[in-house]
Amino acid sequence: MTATDTVKLEAGWKARVGEYLLRNDMQQLAALLRERKRAGAQVFPPGPEIFNAFDATPFDDTRVVILGQDPYHGPGQAHGLAFSVRPGVPIPPSLLNIFAELQRDLGIPKPDHGCLLPWAWQGVLLLNAVLTVEAGRAGAHQGKGWEGFTDHVVDVLNAEREGLVFLLWGSYAQAKGKRIDTARHRVLKAPHPSPLSAHRGFIGCGHFSAANQYLARRGGRPIDWSLPPAALLPPV
Repeated sequence: MTATDTVKLEAGWKARVGEYLLRNDMQQLAALLRERKRAGAQVFPPGPEIFNAFDATPFDDTRVVILGQDPYHGPGQAHGLAFSVRPGVPIPPSLLNIFAELQRDLGIPKPDHGCLLPWAWQGVLLLNAVLTVEAGRAGAHQGKGWEGFTDHVVDVLNAEREGLVFLLWGSYAQAKGKRIDTARHRVLKAPHPSPLSAHRGFIGCGHFSAANQYLARRGGRPIDWSLPPAALLPPV
């Protein structure tokens, strides 16, 4: 057995980023998360769900990357995929704005839930820059080590894949965009979809149609951005 055998991660991702999780700074981050839990803090998402984005979208299947900031910090919201919530959880304001732009751009009506797993299963990596947060404390784990890991994820995608679409919403995500070779990949930027900034250009950005046009020009299949009704989703 190797040291990475202890890291639970989709095989393609594990081969590329598993070793990074064994670095000292990642071990210190893991210790911090354990310490915060012992102190009574609620850490979201639950431990087994922290890497859900990678399990839902294997490395070799990734075609589009949507970069978020950090997970939702309300109880029952975060489940490891940026912007997504499970069926039955009220749709957060940022996701409502994403659905509003989707309807404006492609005519897709707002779904009855906010679970984005059907996007992930098609190759849309829903990646937050920071993978954990604490209840009621947005940004609680920024600057604790996650950014280095997700920088590494972007670096690996940038170097080993070609023809990906990166949707960078907000300044936090766009800072990571500086790592991406725009000659190899399509990078689309817009303000964050939060209610504080969506009106400054997220609504009207046309990113969903632009992503599909780029994929089609390269001979790939477009993303079906519509979501099935919650009743038709498998248990998640």
